[in-house]
Amino acid sequence: MVPRSARQPRVHEEAAFVLHRHDWSESSLILDVFSRHHGRVALVAKGAKRPTSQFRAVLLPLQPVRLAWGGDAEVRTLKSAAWQGGQLMPKGDALLAGYYLNELLLKMLARDDPHPLLFDHYAQAVSALAHGAPQAAVLRAFELLLLRETGHLPALDHDGASLTPLADGPIYTLKPEQGLMPPSHEQQTACSGLFWRSLQQALEGPEAFSALCQLCQDDRAGALRRQLRDLLHYHSGVRVFQTRQLLADVQRLAG
Repeated sequence: MVPRSARQPRVHEEAAFVLHRHDWSESSLILDVFSRHHGRVALVAKGAKRPTSQFRAVLLPLQPVRLAWGGDAEVRTLKSAAWQGGQLMPKGDALLAGYYLNELLLKMLARDDPHPLLFDHYAQAVSALAHGAPQAAVLRAFELLLLRETGHLPALDHDGASLTPLADGPIYTLKPEQGLMPPSHEQQTACSGLFWRSLQQALEGPEAFSALCQLCQDDRAGALRRQLRDLLHYHSGVRVFQTRQLLADVQRLAG
């Protein structure tokens, strides 16, 4: 018996997105959702697979929903779900890019750890993908915001060893433990100090997602992409993000 003082209050009308769903029984689903005020939460949607269930047309990925749930177990019980509306579904490569965002959240966020600002950035990223924004820029912007929100992004305006401000001209490479460092002779992946400082300034600004998207369009050679990917692999413990590999395979087959 759970003590009365330890019981979780029922949640009503919580803004959320479904990150992942899998079968729990012949008629029910287990959901992993990202909610604005409660973070990642596991829910059981009882009877969601039945033809008459009100959940069937609502519990879709990359779509904003309003959820209510209750219960004291690790997996709570979904009580109601309603589509919030106003959001196009990404298509084609943009759909795969959206699934990559979901995989990042599943791998990088702990359960029941709220990140309301990151939730807003995620909603912006999904909307940008659905409206045809440059996918690479959207993904890099969200990766930066996710790493900062989870405490894994070092300062991008100081040398990680000397803690001195970055100079504009020299190039620096981003290392998981040391931060920004001058690259060694064998390292080819690096960005200018001016670019790193511009990213830091955008992260601190009031319109961080939009500003980062603009800056990340300059990463045509993929130097920022490779460095952020190394950082994400290091902190998530994942060697290959499956959705990212699938997107790369599809783009390669398409020429």
